[in-house]
Amino acid sequence: MTDTQTIHQTEQDLLDQERARREKLERMRAAGIDPYPPRVERTHTIAQAIAAYKAGELGEDEEVKLTGRMVLRRVMGKLSFAHIEDGSGRVQIMLQRNVLGAEAYDFFKKDLDLGDIIGVAGEMITTRTGEITCRVRKITILAKALKPLPDKWRGLKDPELRQRMRYLDLLANPEVREVFRTRAAIVRALRDYFDGEGFLEVETPILQPIYGGAAAEPFVTYHNYLHQKLYLRVSFELYLKRLLVGGYERVYEIGRDFRNEGISHKHNPEFTQLEFYEAYTDYEGVMRRTEDMLVFVAERVLGGLQFQWKEHTIDLTPPWPRIPLRQAILDASDIDYEAYPDADSLRAVMRERGIEAAADASRGKLIDKLLSHFVEPNLIQPTFLIDYPLDISPLAKRTPGTKDMVERFEGFMGGMEICNAFSELNDPLDQLERFLQQGRALDAGDKEAHPVDEDYVNALMYGMPPAGGFGMGIDRLTMLFTNQDNIREVILFPHLRPEN
Repeated sequence: MTDTQTIHQTEQDLLDQERARREKLERMRAAGIDPYPPRVERTHTIAQAIAAYKAGELGEDEEVKLTGRMVLRRVMGKLSFAHIEDGSGRVQIMLQRNVLGAEAYDFFKKDLDLGDIIGVAGEMITTRTGEITCRVRKITILAKALKPLPDKWRGLKDPELRQRMRYLDLLANPEVREVFRTRAAIVRALRDYFDGEGFLEVETPILQPIYGGAAAEPFVTYHNYLHQKLYLRVSFELYLKRLLVGGYERVYEIGRDFRNEGISHKHNPEFTQLEFYEAYTDYEGVMRRTEDMLVFVAERVLGGLQFQWKEHTIDLTPPWPRIPLRQAILDASDIDYEAYPDADSLRAVMRERGIEAAADASRGKLIDKLLSHFVEPNLIQPTFLIDYPLDISPLAKRTPGTKDMVERFEGFMGGMEICNAFSELNDPLDQLERFLQQGRALDAGDKEAHPVDEDYVNALMYGMPPAGGFGMGIDRLTMLFTNQDNIREVILFPHLRPEN
């Protein structure tokens, strides 16, 4: 049989199975059985029932009522076995014709399928093979599955299909459920850390009249009643720093950002970000806090400071190396960007080395290109690169004694950037001038340039304390902690191209 014939046969088999399940559904309804009843009584989760039985907490013949999806069944003559699974675990159920009754036993045999969600009532026992089992005295349909589950042996493996039909992925692949449990534990640990350090968790607008806080192209929408163009936020930064002006000294937010950019193994247009801002510190203090924060989270979630990432063992033990950006690029590329004081000269030497360098890229963006091309892929162990060009850091404080360098760092791990931070610029006049420079770049066609935010400058006019700020992608941290090399594997419902 050819591959095409096999595919057609598989499709026909699925159609036949769906047709048979529809017929069973109608047979239930004709018999007065509601295949989707409005409520159910459950006395224990599966894990609770097993634990209570092991502990001797269930009386002799004490009835438990369990619910779950049927994931395995062995139908025999007058005795059958099945496994049901809920969110806490899996248990075997035993169905005996003389215990359950002929009508209910035949209902199980003829009208129930793998994937159906059922309720059972009975007592917990141990079978002769030593398996803890629920001996069923009553069985109820809770939700008839009209489509069959993925094949038990071949499973659901195609990455795009898994991400497009995440509900099936979670059903078929228990290890995927663990990834998202880990993600939830990471977020919970981050909150515990910041709450314990005296930070206030806040919420800032997702719909913004002026986007800002990052070099990114926004998504645009429109408010019909106000006749106003609005943007999905690209960062929380400018609103959180307004709160520093307002008197809060430590604030953080965990939420969604949206950037109208390309999709890759480490980029999704909708992603989860942590940002925090702390008064009376600088980027050196934020580096120390970053180490402290990730040590706390790793110990809470992973149980230690080492974890496996592909073929590498990553060690979070502080202090992490702090390497000037200029030195890192020089060591990796043999290009000292300080020897090329303008974009044209730097562009020329990059092209000589065979590196793509856009004709309209600023000097700062060309430096960033050198970073991503030569340095970033090789930063596997936790590393801080420090001291960045001013023209790609419009919100950071200038390094004392320099004209075009700022107190900024980016943290790298696993060959990718995981965080970005700097000493915050709090000089309102300097900030206004930088906004105007960015505004000119925006008008000239740079879609990632920062727009002018007059209200933010106005807030700075009232005085913002010296501060350090920080942003980190939760998705990338989850990728590292769960050993996943694609961001779509750690987002429950990632953005995908339309199906053909």
